[in-house]
Amino acid sequence: MIKVFVSKEEIKIMGHSDYSMTQEDIVCSSASSIFITTVNAIWRFNEKAIIYKHYEDKNDDSLDYSLIIINDYDEITTKLLDNMIDLLKELSKKYPKDIIVKER
Repeated sequence: MIKVFVSKEEIKIMGHSDYSMTQEDIVCSSASSIFITTVNAIWRFNEKAIIYKHYEDKNDDSLDYSLIIINDYDEITTKLLDNMIDLLKELSKKYPKDIIVKER
């Protein structure tokens, strides 16, 4: 299951959907696309608004995760992050066994 943790300071996405085989998993692909597109859009407007990190564990891919650390809540960054969270929530409504969004 993909887990998204949202707080005022950061957004973390981790885990893998078991919707389908790795190379054909539409839920993982959708969540990744939403996340990375948002990161890239924010950087186009304000490079310092966020820090993006991706961690990989070569021994256990269940420990892999991506993280957005929020430095600046300007208007555009806020709208893009809100949109990302809304899209991930919509995805979780359609695929509740494969992705969950938790707000702290």
